[in-house]
Amino acid sequence: MRAIESPSTLDDQQWLTYWVLYSFIALFELSFWSILQWIPFWPYMKLLFCTWLVLPIFNGAAYIYENIVRKYVKIGGAIDKKHAEGQKKVLQMMSLDARKSVERYIEKYGTNAFERVIKAVSHTPGSINFFG
Repeated sequence: MRAIESPSTLDDQQWLTYWVLYSFIALFELSFWSILQWIPFWPYMKLLFCTWLVLPIFNGAAYIYENIVRKYVKIGGAIDKKHAEGQKKVLQMMSLDARKSVERYIEKYGTNAFERVIKAVSHTPGSINFFG
């Protein structure tokens, strides 16, 4: 309940990643049960791995997400329709982390502040002009 109701997305990411990984373990176990039943220490390996994934001291699910999943899975993500066309172009070119930071900046300071930042950057030599 705390992860759902907290304003931070880090714990949401930890738990969502855990449950996705756990479902893959369950799918793996169901698919290869005829082989796994002959491995006497399989339940202990599964227990240790799930413990490593879930305990906050290890933060295993976040580690796997950061070091494995993120390298191989690109999340395009949808851009909110509330942004202006020039802002959408900028946001689509960014990584997910940068996009979240920019969206937090826009929520905190407003779209006008974001447009001023983009215009200031677009007028520097060697930069790309996103607004035409």
